Amino acid sequence: MVHTPETRLQIEVDKLDLDELNQRFENAHPREILAWCVANLPTGFVQTSAFNVDDLVITDILYRELKPANPVPVIFLETLHHFPQTLELVKKATEIYNLDLRTYKIPDINTREEFAKVHGEALWDTDIQKFHFLTKIEPLQRSLAELETVAWITGRRRDQAPTRATMPIFEKDIKNRIKVNPLANWTRKLSWDYAFEHKMIYNPLHDQGYPSIGDEPITTPVADGEDERAGRWRGTGKTECGIHI
Repeated sequence: MVHTPETRLQIEVDKLDLDELNQRFENAHPREILAWCVANLPTGFVQTSAFNVDDLVITDILYRELKPANPVPVIFLETLHHFPQTLELVKKATEIYNLDLRTYKIPDINTREEFAKVHGEALWDTDIQKFHFLTKIEPLQRSLAELETVAWITGRRRDQAPTRATMPIFEKDIKNRIKVNPLANWTRKLSWDYAFEHKMIYNPLHDQGYPSIGDEPITTPVADGEDERAGRWRGTGKTECGIHI
């Protein structure tokens, strides 16, 4: 029998007992979770990163502490609408860690101005679902397929939003790939404690009232007492962009 990448993925994934893994690692440090992944998951293991502090904690563990023989590719979605500070951070982090960075974006459009000409001014105001599909969902799914991804890492935490409160550490996505959330049982404080302890670089916008940073046109500062993701898609009722739903 000839195994295609898709059937090989199914075979590998079906061998894993996610319930057992979630029980085993429920109280584990992210380092332990990532070390298990590096040692046990096949090729096709990637990190998705928006270069928020949580994502960089994971990158720091993978690239500075664990240093696998085959560096874990880091997928960055270039939405064309990032803050300049975010793009500068991506450049700095790539140099510091010598990242295997894989950047994906909407095809055939290279600037914010070109995007507006094709899809209209402020598409996020008229059709935010389409905006997120074009800039995030489609490029992410394309990246995972092209990299023949078997398992991918996210920087999500349970305390970030009600939609994430019961998130497991190990789960499956709609394509039956393993989705690993090594910071699921962490808090914002623990991520920042780690960042300061290891003198990590981070987005300067975090010091300017932006605990969670997305696209510039639809990310606002957060006031004292607000949820850390309150500045994302303010006034729309959205709590997720769609890539994790």
